[in-house]
Amino acid sequence: MWSAVTYQSLSFFTQKTVVVFSAQMLFRLSEVHKSYGTQDVLRGASLQINPGEHAGLVGRNASGKTTIFRLISSEEVPDKGEVVRARGVRFGLLAQHIHFEAGSTVHESALSAFGHLQHIEHEMHELEHRMADAVDDLEQILERYSDLQHQFEREGGFEYAAKAEAILQGLGFDRTTWGRETEMLSGGQQNRLGLVRLLLAEPDVLLLDEPTNHLDVDAVEWLEEFLQDCPAGFVIISHDRYFLDRCCRRIIELENGRASSYAGNYSDYLVEREERREAQQRAYDNQQQLIAKTEEFIRRNLAGQKTKQAKSRRKMLEKLERIDAVRADQSSGDFRLRVIERTGNHVLSVAETAIGYGDKALASDISFILRRGECLGIIGPNGSGKTTFLKTILKKIPPLAGEIHWGTKVQIGYYAQQLDDLNDRNEIIMELRRVAAPGATAGELRSFLAKFLFTGDDVYKHVRDLSGGEKGRLALAKLIYSRVNVLVLDEPTNHLDIPSREALEEALDAFEGTIITISHDRYFLDRVATQILALDDSENAVHYNGDYTEYHDWKAGRASTDAPVFEKKAVGSDKSFSGPTDQVSLKPAKPTTAVNQKQRGKRKEKAIKVTPAIKIVKKNKSEVLKPELLEAEIATTEKRLNEISEQMSQPEVARDAAELMKLDEDYRQTEARLRVLYDQWEQAAAQS
Repeated sequence: MWSAVTYQSLSFFTQKTVVVFSAQMLFRLSEVHKSYGTQDVLRGASLQINPGEHAGLVGRNASGKTTIFRLISSEEVPDKGEVVRARGVRFGLLAQHIHFEAGSTVHESALSAFGHLQHIEHEMHELEHRMADAVDDLEQILERYSDLQHQFEREGGFEYAAKAEAILQGLGFDRTTWGRETEMLSGGQQNRLGLVRLLLAEPDVLLLDEPTNHLDVDAVEWLEEFLQDCPAGFVIISHDRYFLDRCCRRIIELENGRASSYAGNYSDYLVEREERREAQQRAYDNQQQLIAKTEEFIRRNLAGQKTKQAKSRRKMLEKLERIDAVRADQSSGDFRLRVIERTGNHVLSVAETAIGYGDKALASDISFILRRGECLGIIGPNGSGKTTFLKTILKKIPPLAGEIHWGTKVQIGYYAQQLDDLNDRNEIIMELRRVAAPGATAGELRSFLAKFLFTGDDVYKHVRDLSGGEKGRLALAKLIYSRVNVLVLDEPTNHLDIPSREALEEALDAFEGTIITISHDRYFLDRVATQILALDDSENAVHYNGDYTEYHDWKAGRASTDAPVFEKKAVGSDKSFSGPTDQVSLKPAKPTTAVNQKQRGKRKEKAIKVTPAIKIVKKNKSEVLKPELLEAEIATTEKRLNEISEQMSQPEVARDAAELMKLDEDYRQTEARLRVLYDQWEQAAAQS
């Protein structure tokens, strides 16, 4: 196991980090240096990944994360140091540009990951045809067929089609898309299909660069469950901190060209990194005190009676390994919002509202009240109506039904995902002047832009020349400068690296106004959201009082039990509407993360407290099966599964395509039933 061991000398307060590599490994980098022109990206980076390790690779943009992947996959070579790969290890890299065979369909491209099994299957079919006419060589054909059949079964030949279908559906490809040719897919869909093929190939090491891009929340959660149980080792580069929390058991941070390893998930890493920095700063301060006292002793005694001691201490200082002071974090921007005018208590009231275009409804029966200081987080798959909902409440398009009312003294600022409010022809400083008071000076505007990392001559860059992240920061600068008291944000964390996201979260947490935000960043929603509006692609909408993790746990609890019935009455309204609330008793315990400990922000404390009326229909305990009964059924189901597997391996069954398909379907249904029984057994055991 890779580990970093710290040695500390009490006499000299020196600290040294020694990297210890284990003999068993998949790959390692040792003191690797890599530069591009005058830019040093890696400066002695060392790390190792062992079999089965699940690691996340984090660092600021341009810190060298993708460079590490290129070195591991042999796309590039180090300027200095070595990259060692274990012999025979198969690497799987999620490429940015995916290529598929011309004319292939989605389903065929997924199955191409099993080319070896398909080759065996093809040869078995040919042998079956030869059996009918064979005379002299029948015995040889049967022997070859038997060998192939055992190899086919041993390597998962009877399950590979089911695996492909499960992963296709898990990553958002329903059966209606399987016959579509890959040339007809969008870039995002092609990337998802590339991920499908990579997961099906089952390499020894997965190198995943932003794997959650182009995935909706349901697909991301499916991928999390898949990776948690993945036996292969993997390294993930991701800005999705919630994803890193759920998938990784180790975090490797790249900073100043070097790698540091932390045990645990992303939240554990945040805590340990702070502890390490505090310890390093204490050691640095102690060493500086020692150096100052020693230099004073040398100055006073070098020409006196203690000359020998002074010279000895001077040599000691020359040999002393100096501890670096903790470097201040690079600026992530100062997104703190300005003083705003106070709104009334009720900021937005939505009652039985339907949204959509013309006769096409995207979501209906949406009802909630948003109060001053609260934050509504909106989630849902692509095409479920999230942006349409924002346009509806902003009165850009009319609702199909229901009522929408804004409160008093409301001043709304809108951040569009496409950043279409920016004028490409303007310079940065002129773009900010669009929302500035007529008397605002250039110095005032430059000072404000500096908080968003636009300094010096940067303010004279044209908007069209900015990167996606820079455009995002400029749009946020305009929004914050305008002193609005209601923020309507469409994917505000897009294009921002993790430190910039954290700076934005701090600013929104301290914001005295009200926020409505669409986001796929679940960590961000845990920091700022006090309510969740979940839309789906079946016109359904669920409103929940709580953050994302609380909503997710409530939803998981409802899915595993009979759904309770709720009656909830909005304060200040005589109309009741259905939906879960923040007082649902069946929420399971939340995982320990930095977000749901001290970082769940002040916004939840500032929000006006509401206690809605709730009626919960609980499941009768007598309806829950006893563990002993479930264990007996599990044993019977497992026995049935083994019987089906044995039948599928018989030569006469293998020759009968119809019978084989029937048994394969029976096998899948029995396997699904077994999973349900295991879930029920766990619930029953917990309640007994």
